[in-house]
Amino acid sequence: MATATQEKKQNIKEEDDLFAHRISIDLTPENARFTPSGGNLISLEVTQPSGDVEFFERIVPVRAFPVSSPNEFISIREPDTQLKGRGSEIGMIRRLSDFPDTVSALISDELSRRYFTPAIKKIHSFSEKFGYCYWDVTTEAGRVEFIMNNPTANIRTLEDGRVFMYDIDGNCFTIEDPKALDKHSYRKVEVYL
Repeated sequence: MATATQEKKQNIKEEDDLFAHRISIDLTPENARFTPSGGNLISLEVTQPSGDVEFFERIVPVRAFPVSSPNEFISIREPDTQLKGRGSEIGMIRRLSDFPDTVSALISDELSRRYFTPAIKKIHSFSEKFGYCYWDVTTEAGRVEFIMNNPTANIRTLEDGRVFMYDIDGNCFTIEDPKALDKHSYRKVEVYL
């Protein structure tokens, strides 16, 4: 049977665990060493401001601004696990270009897998039924059919002219330059630009 003092200590420990979290740091070539690890993963050895060195067998890079600044503000996180839940942020890379080309390529390859957004090269057909839009397109990754609801909300044109299209599953497709599409393809998407 637990005493009142033991219960109070347990409650304090649980509160500390609840609010305990890692403090994110700026990651630079001087304090962060990224290396490839088994299974096409990335490991990280980071020197904390205190001088302590931490090793992470696996890290997960995440873009803070995937559309507007894909190579800046890269969050480096611990992987999500069932035991710990969402992985904590270890630190932030301000500019990927600050790192050596080998490291930049290593992280860029991982980001490319995470943010796979094939570019649409041709639109074969487009139809609307029951409030959904059905697209049949050829992308740089091959021919794809996808369904979209509410195209006015799920087709976005950026200031630089690129177009991002999101299907009902959250997949993203791009059109790098809509005017470079053939006339038939352009007519199908023009009304939403």
